[in-house]
Amino acid sequence: MAGNGARVKSIEQSIADTDEPDSKLRKELGALDLVVFGVAVAVGAGIFTLTARAAGDVAGPSVSLAFVLAAIACGLAALCYAEFASTVPVAGSAYTFSYATFGELVAWVVGWDLVLEFALAAGVVAKGWSAYLAQFLGLIGVPLKSASFQLAGPISVDWGALLIIALLTWVIAAGVKLSSRVSQVITAIKIAVVLLVVVVGIAYIKVSNYTPYIPPPAASSGGTGGGGSVLTQSVVSLIGGSATSTFGVYGLLAAASLVFFAFIGFDVVATTAEETRNPAKDLPRGIIGSLLVVTVLYVAVSLVLTGMVNYTQLATQPDGTHATLATAFALNGVNWAAVVISLGALAGLTTVVLVLMLGQTRVLFAMCRDGLMPKRLAHTGSRGTPTRITLVVGVVVAIGATFFPASSLEEMVNIGTLFAFVLVSIGVMVLRRTRPELPRAFRTPLVPLIPILAVLACLWLMLNLSVETWLRFVIWMAIGFVVYYAYGRRHSRFAERGTAEVATPPSGRGDG
Repeated sequence: MAGNGARVKSIEQSIADTDEPDSKLRKELGALDLVVFGVAVAVGAGIFTLTARAAGDVAGPSVSLAFVLAAIACGLAALCYAEFASTVPVAGSAYTFSYATFGELVAWVVGWDLVLEFALAAGVVAKGWSAYLAQFLGLIGVPLKSASFQLAGPISVDWGALLIIALLTWVIAAGVKLSSRVSQVITAIKIAVVLLVVVVGIAYIKVSNYTPYIPPPAASSGGTGGGGSVLTQSVVSLIGGSATSTFGVYGLLAAASLVFFAFIGFDVVATTAEETRNPAKDLPRGIIGSLLVVTVLYVAVSLVLTGMVNYTQLATQPDGTHATLATAFALNGVNWAAVVISLGALAGLTTVVLVLMLGQTRVLFAMCRDGLMPKRLAHTGSRGTPTRITLVVGVVVAIGATFFPASSLEEMVNIGTLFAFVLVSIGVMVLRRTRPELPRAFRTPLVPLIPILAVLACLWLMLNLSVETWLRFVIWMAIGFVVYYAYGRRHSRFAERGTAEVATPPSGRGDG
């Protein structure tokens, strides 16, 4: 049996908690809803902007291979997520899985990671939505330089970001089914735009642009793949003695870690486990299905993009202007594509913000129900939706996106997500050993090989992120430990009721 110090919460207790009347979520989602959620959050503006930046600044034409490498790492982790989600159909995703496997402290660390992934990303993406709104309105004849205004001195108010966050907060508060319907409609629009871009772009592909597929190493000005300083180099290139991780093999690996940002999505699907009608079957389908759709779309777009223009034409300009998918069409004289791409990006960002905020509310809901955050926020009421948490998340994200300048947080989101993937992959092996009798509707194949490969792949991608990102991650974790010991540990269910109710499963075996 797990020691009291571990504070391991049994799976039986986690499932029993879902029936508490005051904090019960409605089961309204099916497999299609889950696939749409995964695609909705993964296919955002990144497909129109991140692909071009990764090609021009980091990997060249090999960005398509970088997407494949990132997808393989995600696929291995997705198999582990699918087993956990179908075995423990409870809100909270990796947070809940870690609580049942490693105990409260590790669960808190993962929950803190998911806050980094969802909340911060939602704020940054909302600012991107605001920028695309101004661009789209300008292209259709509405003169609008910016979706923000100066309030006082250096303080500006991004009303565009505030508008989209307020609207989506209302949608989420109204119920998960409405969120799903909104996602389905908007996701259909952006997928249609992506397919149109691919079909039109194929006609402008020049095979010569794919050579050299992996460009020779070159110095760069910064960011992942940058050679400007030790802090902006990837850890792998620094250890390997390379002066840069721009282009070459190190650039390819750095690009895989950067474009990994495009694949976060299937872990959001796992946060809705408690609201799925048939989690045993639908969760694995939603997780793996959304990852397959996203991979095909990203590889197709990256091949078209780097075939239409030489990768050097996609490099970031000295003034900081980044190339986009529209850049490739403009260089080929297809100017009308800018309007279509802006519409697709606007639609894409809308669903990204929606699903990121939805995922954040469900993780916080699980943490509040366990007492690690204020329990009164976990109230669902007659709607079967955590309205209080939804409003809190909406306000926090709105404040960040409305008043603070946007910054490039892709790498911060990536390292937090990869860390969660590592723990989930290890957790599958631990739970197979400690609770072999548990019914598993989906079983990760080739255990322990697949989980071990998932751990190694994710760790490898983490090492290809910049030194600066690692330093920020350590600081974020340190803040998390302070919050846990100052509040969470003293207010959790273990602290208030003791460990008896949650530490021992009926079989008499421990959970880790």
